[in-house]
Amino acid sequence: IVSMRQKFDLDICMRPCKTFKGNPLNFIRRGPGGTIEEPFVDTMIFRQNTEGLYGGVEWTNPPDQVYDALMTHAKFRDNFAWCPRPELAVSTRIFTRKYTTRIVKAAFEYAKSKGFKTVTVCEKPNVIRETSGMMLKIAQEMSKNEYPDIRVVDTNIDAQMMWLTKNPEHHNVIVAGNMFGDIVSDAFAGLVGGLGFACSANIGPDVAVFEPTHGSAPKYADFNPSIVNPIAMILSACMMLDHIGENVISARIHKAVSEVIAEGQVKTYDMLKLAGNPDAFSKGAANTIEMADAVIAKLK
Repeated sequence: IVSMRQKFDLDICMRPCKTFKGNPLNFIRRGPGGTIEEPFVDTMIFRQNTEGLYGGVEWTNPPDQVYDALMTHAKFRDNFAWCPRPELAVSTRIFTRKYTTRIVKAAFEYAKSKGFKTVTVCEKPNVIRETSGMMLKIAQEMSKNEYPDIRVVDTNIDAQMMWLTKNPEHHNVIVAGNMFGDIVSDAFAGLVGGLGFACSANIGPDVAVFEPTHGSAPKYADFNPSIVNPIAMILSACMMLDHIGENVISARIHKAVSEVIAEGQVKTYDMLKLAGNPDAFSKGAANTIEMADAVIAKLK
């Protein structure tokens, strides 16, 4: 998957996480006076798709050229020179200004189109100073020079995970490198129903690919009928329609999904908080086709 993204330059990954009214899996919290609150989450995570830790540039027992280069860095000499080379594994985290700028620009453009006033850079620049620092600096410069009405918020990935259940409604646009973007998008997906509701777009200059973030779910491949929640796939199709300008059709399908969830008559196993096995059907869970048919019925 990573090589495909690199081959077709699918460097911009968009992962929306948005609350559907009536979804029994929505995040709730305790509010003032013991009240129960259900915050409305509307977050788009921009995840850099082709660089960072997923770039695949790594070695075990690094060759001479790599080891010699590492030894020129004082922190490597002081902390890791003791390790025998056959016992040493090294992974790189590579950011380039070109692709970091592209994804930060995409985040700002999205925020501008939606009227959001902040873009959150979710990285770790206090520790990973060069790569995280590059992304933060680019965002700050872009805010100052191109988007003066949009403020940059700087959060560390670990602190963001803590704040996730405190005020998720305050984070509408998040941009991050590959690994941190993967982490924060899955965490936000958990607030709005989990991977059964998690759609995504992989955008390049000439090609775009749309897919649920859960992938193929091979452990369910032999189930008949299928148990997988199709909403993530349906919402991914909506993202594709929006991308090619078919916004009216996309809005109709999205509205149909919203109505099915709000009515609560048809629920897949995950929405009923059941284990993902065929026993879920005897407990009232809808299969993949039944959920898809319910959405189609709302389009007629």
